Order: sequence, then structure tokens, then C-alpha cells
Amino acid sequence: MARETFIGFDSAWTDKPQAPGAICAMVFEQGRPIEFHEPRLASFAQALEFIEQVRHPDGLTLVALDQPTIVPNSTSLRPVERVVASLVSWLGGGVQPSNTSKRGMFCKDAPIWPFLAALGAVELPEEARTARDGLYLMEVFPALALPSLSPEFFGRLAAPRYNPKNRSKFRHSDWVRVAQAAAAQFEQFGADKGASWCREQAESLKPSKADQDRLDAMLCLLVGMTWRMRPRSASMLVGDLAEGYMVFPASQAVRERITRAAHGSGIVAA
Repeated sequence: MARETFIGFDSAWTDKPQAPGAICAMVFEQGRPIEFHEPRLASFAQALEFIEQVRHPDGLTLVALDQPTIVPNSTSLRPVERVVASLVSWLGGGVQPSNTSKRGMFCKDAPIWPFLAALGAVELPEEARTARDGLYLMEVFPALALPSLSPEFFGRLAAPRYNPKNRSKFRHSDWVRVAQAAAAQFEQFGADKGASWCREQAESLKPSKADQDRLDAMLCLLVGMTWRMRPRSASMLVGDLAEGYMVFPASQAVRERITRAAHGSGIVAA
């Protein structure tokens, strides 16, 4: 079996030097992890360099990107965001609307578009599950992954408050729980180095926003690994390639809520 390279990229949506995103990678061979590239802060340009450096031409590379990649609407939310917002709100979080009126994020001059063009990845999530080689990309949402990665984050207002930048709501205990939950997931994949990195973050007494960006990149990485390496039923794809979509792990409880939210809307949720 050829090598499989998974990349998690939390882009931060803009390209501000003072607030870069974060990127990381895990490489598997014969189903076993052989390389771990721990999270590092990265601009869009640096992310392109990183991807080129870590991917293997003789195998498959899947980039799990925490940023909308298909945004045809000029106002309001995309259909996929309307569907998942019902769950995210119930959990106590929020969904940031994606539309082309958001300057610097999704306008015609936003950095995401030249990044995608330069990357040249195939954006067909279902094909990425079974392809033997090639460079693929898909949109993911770490906050939506958490209630399936650990049942403790599924419940009314159960979303963890682990963003250190939001000082009024940040809870250090939540930071620890998210890092530990991520570590447990990496352990299930046999990715001990990824698990160790997450456990180290759990021990941080004063995590920064940059630390959270790096942790979110690891969550993106887990979403990509789950999508390809676990049964299709372990994840959901909501939306489509015309108006936007998201891929995320889905426990039975999450699947049921999302399916109810999508019912009658015309939005694909599978």
C-alpha cells in the first residue's frame, strides 16, 4: 500500500502576519504511522510550502482545511451552515457565516482563492476515501467534530470553552479536556507521537491563542484520518460541491440531530 499523508490546516481564514494559522501532518504506511510533523504556525504561503515538503508523490495526500472552500453566496449563511448551526447552537457554540461580502475572507481578493489555485488539489471528498494516490482537499469544522470525538462534549451547552483569546469564557479545564480527548483519538490510530503532543498541551498552564490554533490543526488532522481510515458511517458529509459542504466525524447522536435538521431542507446529509 502506498503512503497516506494527512494534513490538518487551521488557516485562520485571513492572512494576517500577526495572526497566522497552523498546520500539521501525519504519514502512514501499511496503516501504521511513520512520520509526525507537529503543528506549527503558518501563513497560506507557508502552508503551501509545508504541504509540498511532506507529501509523497507515490501516495495519497488529504488536506483537511478548517475554512470554507466553496462560497457562492453574497450574503447570509451557506445552506450547510444553516443545517449544522442547529446542533452547534444547541451545544452552546456558533457558526460564523461565510459569504463573499466578507472582505479578506471570501471576497474576490481573499487569500483562500490563490491558495486553492496554487495547491491544485482535487476537492472530491468521497473519492478521497478510496483513491490510491493524488492530492485531495476537503473542508472540515473542528468545533463540529468535538461532540463526536468525545461524548462529554455532546449535550445542551456542552461545547468546551477552550479559546484562550476569549478570556471571559475560557475555561482551563475545557482546554485540558479537549487536548486529552484528541490524545485519546490519536492513540486509537496508533499515532503515539500525536497523542504525546496533545498530552503535553493538556499540561500547559497558560495556553495562548496560537496554542489553540495548533490544537485545532490537530483536530483537523483527526477529521481527515477518520474520514479515510474508519468506516464511512463514522463520518458525515453535509452539503454539496455547488453551495458548500462540511465533513466531520459523526457519532450516532450527532448523526441523528444533523439528519433531523437537514430533513425537508433539500440539503444532503449522509
